[in-house]
Amino acid sequence: MDGEIDPEELAALLDDADSDSGDGEGDDGGEDLRIVDIRDRRAFDRGHVPGSECIPFPELTSRVAELEGAARIVTVCPHGVASRQAAQLIGSYAGTQRARVESLRGGIEAWERDAGALVPTAADGGDPDGDADPDEGPDAPF
Repeated sequence: MDGEIDPEELAALLDDADSDSGDGEGDDGGEDLRIVDIRDRRAFDRGHVPGSECIPFPELTSRVAELEGAARIVTVCPHGVASRQAAQLIGSYAGTQRARVESLRGGIEAWERDAGALVPTAADGGDPDGDADPDEGPDAPF
């Protein structure tokens, strides 16, 4: 793991990606940035960092190979605790050892406070009124 990234810095990377590619899909014109949200699918669908993908923490060990070849990986969770552990796990995988692997400092909570709004998944089938209890994401495994 290469440490943590501030929400403002990640937002700037995403802005650069948007201006370089014009599609906003995470291709930042030279550095393959992958944003991995480790919350469960339901929480992800309610709202996530733009350009992120959902790989729930319990599935991470079986899906880490999907991240091979990425130059930079940022992990995201509700408060920035479990995502540090996810970043360590991802960084220890042989296929991602060359990648810069970071955790989003403060998690989703800090993103909303410091960088911008979350993006819901289209037709998520979730709770449109937001009446459900907030999902705090996975417990730290160690």
